Amino acid sequence: MANREWRVADQCHSLLAIRYSPTSEEIPMAPAPVIRLHPDDGVLIARSSLPPGMVVADGVTTVERIPAGHKVAIRPIAVGEPIRRYGQIIGFATAPIAPGQHVHTQNCGMGDFAKDYAFGVDVKPAPNFDLPATFDGIRRPDGRVATRNYIGILTSVNCSAHVAGMVADIFKKNPFTGDNPLADFPNVDGVVALTHKTGCGMTQDEPLALLRRTLGGYARHVNFSAVVVLGLGCEVNQIGGLMQEQKLAGRLRAMDIQEVGGTRKTVEAGVAFVREALTDANKVKREPVSGQRVDGGAAMRRLRWLFRRLRQSRRSARRAISWCGMAAP
Repeated sequence: MANREWRVADQCHSLLAIRYSPTSEEIPMAPAPVIRLHPDDGVLIARSSLPPGMVVADGVTTVERIPAGHKVAIRPIAVGEPIRRYGQIIGFATAPIAPGQHVHTQNCGMGDFAKDYAFGVDVKPAPNFDLPATFDGIRRPDGRVATRNYIGILTSVNCSAHVAGMVADIFKKNPFTGDNPLADFPNVDGVVALTHKTGCGMTQDEPLALLRRTLGGYARHVNFSAVVVLGLGCEVNQIGGLMQEQKLAGRLRAMDIQEVGGTRKTVEAGVAFVREALTDANKVKREPVSGQRVDGGAAMRRLRWLFRRLRQSRRSARRAISWCGMAAP
């Protein structure tokens, strides 16, 4: 108790306090001023700006200021000797470097040396299975196999997005009461609204064709057992044109807000459609099917198409820049 001093701290409350000097083991250690990235490195990395005279390693003291994030030598490096960081050669000494010196462009340069990138040395062959992998899928009447079973709500225009969301929200499970409108339909995974922010004022050419092609892909998706599309009525992307161009007759139920009679009536009609569709959608049964039945080809085709469009857009941007008299990137 030689290092402790007892005293009464508060006579009013008769509290006894202890004041003592902490031992060296109790004093938290400050982080090292440098970072060693690899045991083979001849340099350390400064955590912050280091002043001259700071110890950075056993027997090594900085001889000049080392900026934060820069390298400081911890052993002599002769001219032409490689400088390693992460255990890899990052350059060669262009001047003698003493321990504690700043290692940067003034004394480090590039040079040729043999490289072994060792590509794929850790690759392990995938195991082969005697039987093809299977999953519990849903066979649709057209022969395709679904992984999910949803009822979809699409929109022809951004103006009907709010109505679509309201219809879908009615069939969501209440997180507070636990009430689940789909409890009696265990084979239905949910009601999903897929909306967008266009379809109203747009050209009849590529933008409209792209939108309709996207909506057609949604409408035909195998994971939808039933689909309804909601429109406003005065948009450029008319539902009739969408269904004709994408050959969706018989696949979609269509509703126009202006024709039905406003937002409230359209929500009611949309809810009635979903409730009607739930009975048939719930009749599906899952069965083991081969993993080869999952069609990833359509997704890959869409990705390739997107990449082509991006390349074309970049070329168009270059032409536009050149027309403006600017240098293309």
